[in-house]
This record gives sequence, structure tokens and C-alpha cells, in this order.
Amino acid sequence: MTTVAYCYRDPLLDPPPDVAAWGWEVSRVYCDLGDRHQLQQLLQDCRHGQDLPDAVGVEAVLVRRLDELGETVAEVSDRLEEFESLGISLMAIDETVGTAEHPLKRSDLLALANSIQKRQNTRRIRQGHARNRVNALPPPGKAPYGYRRGKDRYALDRSTAPVVKDFVEYFLLYGSLRGSVRYLERKYNKKISVSTGKRWLTNPVYRGDLAYRNGVVVSDTHLPIVSRDEAAQVDRLLRRNRRLPPRTASAPRSLAGLVVCGVCQSVMKVSRTTYRRKKREYLYLRPVACPQAKPEASCQGACRAVPYQAVLDLTIERICKDLPQAVAKLTLPDLDGIKGGIRQQISEKEEILTQLPDLETAGVLDEETATLRAYNLRSELSILREKLAQLPPVNLQAIAQTVSIQQFWLDLSESERRFYFREFIHQIQIVRASDDSDAEWSLTLDFIF
Repeated sequence: MTTVAYCYRDPLLDPPPDVAAWGWEVSRVYCDLGDRHQLQQLLQDCRHGQDLPDAVGVEAVLVRRLDELGETVAEVSDRLEEFESLGISLMAIDETVGTAEHPLKRSDLLALANSIQKRQNTRRIRQGHARNRVNALPPPGKAPYGYRRGKDRYALDRSTAPVVKDFVEYFLLYGSLRGSVRYLERKYNKKISVSTGKRWLTNPVYRGDLAYRNGVVVSDTHLPIVSRDEAAQVDRLLRRNRRLPPRTASAPRSLAGLVVCGVCQSVMKVSRTTYRRKKREYLYLRPVACPQAKPEASCQGACRAVPYQAVLDLTIERICKDLPQAVAKLTLPDLDGIKGGIRQQISEKEEILTQLPDLETAGVLDEETATLRAYNLRSELSILREKLAQLPPVNLQAIAQTVSIQQFWLDLSESERRFYFREFIHQIQIVRASDDSDAEWSLTLDFIF
């Protein structure tokens, strides 16, 4: 029995077919890409028995689904009728009816025709969406806040785009998502949830890119609200905040969420009180969940609070002393070389992208192939730019010399100091002289790198 196989693949929707997944021994595979020239060749070979081993005629044809034989139910029906007139058995391996185990009955004909029509309609809708992706057109639906739908791309909405811009700038300044949401409500009377604010910060649309449901991002399709440098800084701040305890990203004190008791390993909370009969505040750090501070435990054994200002001063002193030494011991990759390699790849792909119109004009590429190639290049450029943005912006060894100056830290505000502490420090441990004495203590800094 001579068996051949036929498959149809849309280059915008379907992955390359697996020719070994038929489950049958086939003599030849006819595969169409976007058109059905090979299907016509298959029908011609079936009629004349040509181009087959030993000139043996085709006795069976395998397809994945019947809807691959045409764009409409009428076309599928014509192909089925032609195979039947040639006495060739047609088997659809992914169909539930019409197989040896489930013979096709008259009662199944209407359901099968309806199923074929439904899949073809779905494919036409997906093809339309895919053509929009290839042409870098916005996906269907309402434009994101800050934009309006233009003829072929998103256009800035001058009344709402400044709101998104101000929201992002406030987050870059203070590094607090909840604080930025509260700022938006206070200044613009614009109420959004924290999850919506996070989507604003990470949405590729605000960075001038288009993101589609298949996960592909096409870059530089419209005017951005957030620049590339700002977007990279936003991503770094969000990754940094994920390491911190909840609600400490917006804490007003720079040590909030960083200090841990070395004895009980409890996170230490910044608390405040006032001196007796005075308006002056006194800040201190105390363990949040010290196991020895429970009612059934001895109060004398509990880890006591420590002055906040003393911990802050010692932290600045230790970071100026320990940071350059810790960085000097690191074996750091050649960031400049890595960035140069990525930029070279970006430059090469951008050059190919600019050559496509000339190749299309010269007849080397047709319009469909050139458009598809441009789409793939834009997707690859988005991936490379994302890799470049995730790299550290400066050389760690160079910046370590700058931040090792004590006056640098003393001149910063609390919010600025909080920003830089969290760029370098993962955790600060208070090491006490002994388990039952709080007269003396020291600090151990655990750097992020």
C-alpha cells in the first residue's frame, strides 16, 4: 500500500510541521506554506501515478485535519469528492470521526461540516490578527490609558499622557509603588489600584512597543511615554523591591526592611517615641517577632531595641570601609564587552531592516516575505534591547569609589539614602556582644552582589 501525507502550514500561525509525527510509514510528504500548490501537485500525481517509487499509484492520503484541504467547506468537499472518484482512501489523523475506529455516519456529516467551518472561521480571524502583528498594527481593543487609537498606530493623548509620565517619574524618584498610586490620587484625583500601577510601569506600550497575546514584542512602533533609560531603571527598582518585606518600599526611613537581629533573626522595625516632656522624637529599631519576647518567656532574655541613629551612622561607616574591599574581591564580567557585543547585534539587525525596502524594490523579496522578515527582525531587536537594559548601567568598581566617601551619604536625604542603600545592601545584621547583654553590638553588612 503506497501512502503519502499532506499538510498545510500558515507561516504566520503554525510552527514547522513534524514530518515524523504521522504514525504511518509514508512514501512522500506534500507540504504547502501559505498556498496550496503542493495539494494540486498531489492531485496530479494521484491522477497520473508519477514521481512515486516504482510508479505505483497512491492508495491512501494522510492529513492532520480535513480543513487543511481548502479555505471553505465547499473547497474541502470538492477535494474529498475528487479523492473518492480516484478511489483513494483519505484519513484525517486528528479527526474523531471518519477513522477505522469511528466510521463516518450520515448523522455525523452535519457536525463535521460545522466543525470544519468553525475552524476555518477561527483561522481567518487569527490570520487577520497575525497580519496586524506583521504590519506592526495595534491589537484590537481599547487603547491603553495615555493613548488613543490613530489610523495605523497609537497616538499620545495630550490630556492623559502627562498623568502616566508623572506617575513613572514619581516612582523613579522614590521607588515606592503604593506611594506613587497615592500621589496620583492626591494630585490628579485619579484612583487606580496597585496592580494597575504595576501594569503601567511594565506595559511595553508606554515604552513605545507593542505586545501581542503570543508573547511577541515589536519595538519602536509609536511615540513612547517612558524612555528606554527610564524603563530600565523601573525594571531594576521593581526587581529590588521584590527582595524587601511588604510595605517597606515606601517607608520614610532609609533602614526600613534592611535590619535583622543577629540573635533571633527577626526583622527590626523602625519605631519612634518622644522624650519625656519634650517634643523631640527618638527613633529606635526593635525586633518584630523575637521568640524570647513572648509572655511565657523571660523579658530579660528578649532582644532589646537599639538606637536608630547609631545604627545609621555605623552603617554609613561600614559601607564606606567594606564596599570597596568587597568589590575588589569580585571577579566581574566585562560589562563593556558584553554591552558592545549586544549593541553590535542590534546595529546589524537595524542595518538589515533598512535594506529590506531596497530588496523588495529590486524584486529579490516579494512584499509578503519582506514584511514577515521585518516583523521577525523587530521581534529580535526587542529581545536584544531588553537584554541590554537588564545589564547594570555603570561599572561597579567605578561607583564603589564614589560611594565610599562618608560625606556622600551625609548629604543625601532619607529617601535618596534609602534608594542607594537598597542598591548595594541586601541585609544588615545586628551582632550583639552576648545573648543576654545589649551593652555592646556591631553590624555585619550583607551586600547584594
